[in-house]
Amino acid sequence: MRGRAVIGISCYVEPASFGAWRAVPAALVPLAYVAHVQAAGGTAVLVPPLGQGLSGQGVSGDDVRDLLGRLDGLVLAGGSDVEPARYGAQPHPSVQAARPDRDSSELALVAAATELALPVLGICRGMQVMAVAAGGALEQHLPERLGNDTHAPAPGTYGVQQVRSAPGSRIRRIVGEQAPVRCSHHQGVLTHPGYVASAWAQDGTIEAFEAPDAPFRLAVQWHPEQGRDGRLFQALVAAARGVPH
Repeated sequence: MRGRAVIGISCYVEPASFGAWRAVPAALVPLAYVAHVQAAGGTAVLVPPLGQGLSGQGVSGDDVRDLLGRLDGLVLAGGSDVEPARYGAQPHPSVQAARPDRDSSELALVAAATELALPVLGICRGMQVMAVAAGGALEQHLPERLGNDTHAPAPGTYGVQQVRSAPGSRIRRIVGEQAPVRCSHHQGVLTHPGYVASAWAQDGTIEAFEAPDAPFRLAVQWHPEQGRDGRLFQALVAAARGVPH
């Protein structure tokens, strides 16, 4: 294993502005992801959507496995909603516009990473991608069931939830029995084949799950990159270096 683990971070495709250029399509991710990976002793590499251009089509399994063979671990970053058709559902009116490029690419990344037993950390959307890749489904709009929007108070803001973790779980070993977390999600995981739910918000919403038969494959619905607590990134980098956690 290399001295510093190379950690891929899936990234957004969004219009960005720099210098004299405005609204230029760009592959980007909030710097906080990169900072946490590097603070944990890893080398961060951005992984833009794969395939032919931005069509979301033509993602080659061989290309995905070749890419992952060059990485020691993978972060599936947050972002927009997974297209409901990916899990056989009709879209709720609140669902954001589909991003077929990211959906196709990240679903392929999860499938290959699972096959290769590559350490994976899913964050918010990343957790939902992992559930869908496993054949699961999402709850498309939590406020309809909960009667409040505490998980996503307003655009561009984070809610604060107190989560409790399951005894004996990996997430408990990392963050403890209870932890305050920052979240921004109007959707949640409904079913998650192959994963075991391991942390919940006070209202019962699943906030973390993990694969019991994998060296390190877990996901959280909150945003650990927002704040100073780097323990989840430290655990990922340790696993990527072959250190048990």
